[in-house]
Amino acid sequence: MKNILLFGFVIIFAQVLVTETFGQKQKPKPRTSVKKTPPKATATVLNLPKVTQIDEAALKNLLKRDGEMSKPLLINFWATWCDPCREEFPELVKIDADYKGKIDFITISLDDSAEINREVPKFLVNMKAEMPAYLLKTDNEEAAIASVTKDWQGGLPFTVLLNEKGEVVYIRQGKIKPEIVRGEIDKTLPIEAAKQIQNTKAN
Repeated sequence: MKNILLFGFVIIFAQVLVTETFGQKQKPKPRTSVKKTPPKATATVLNLPKVTQIDEAALKNLLKRDGEMSKPLLINFWATWCDPCREEFPELVKIDADYKGKIDFITISLDDSAEINREVPKFLVNMKAEMPAYLLKTDNEEAAIASVTKDWQGGLPFTVLLNEKGEVVYIRQGKIKPEIVRGEIDKTLPIEAAKQIQNTKAN
């Protein structure tokens, strides 16, 4: 009888041991957090130049040459979609640099107004252009430019030079010839100023 009871205790003890050893659930392994590397900035914010939208009335105001301190005014009408405009622009930038302070020089884009903060300033910054930039918004561009001169035939680029009195002294439809433009500008300047420009170019 004692043997039977002892044998029974052994069996029960063995079952408990097996249950404790093999019946435990494995603890889940802690998840390792993967650090996500923030995406690198791929684009640099450009400091784009300001382009001012004007209408026909504002254009006429830009043309006014009033007072003793008035300077000749060079105007270039252009657009980003105009290949000859883009091709001649580096020469315009050089002219602006050479005649800085001697003349007023403005550029007027005929691009769609949606491009005033996009393609127009991007192109200007690529050209390193420093002259004041405008975008003409009008229902009739031909009439607006005709207020500058009646000789415009609708093509771009179109360049106009006004003397200090506001009189048109030179026009060019199509790409400029830099030396001709410089010669026409020199004619509008006081003799001493023109000589100073010539000496600078010679050096």
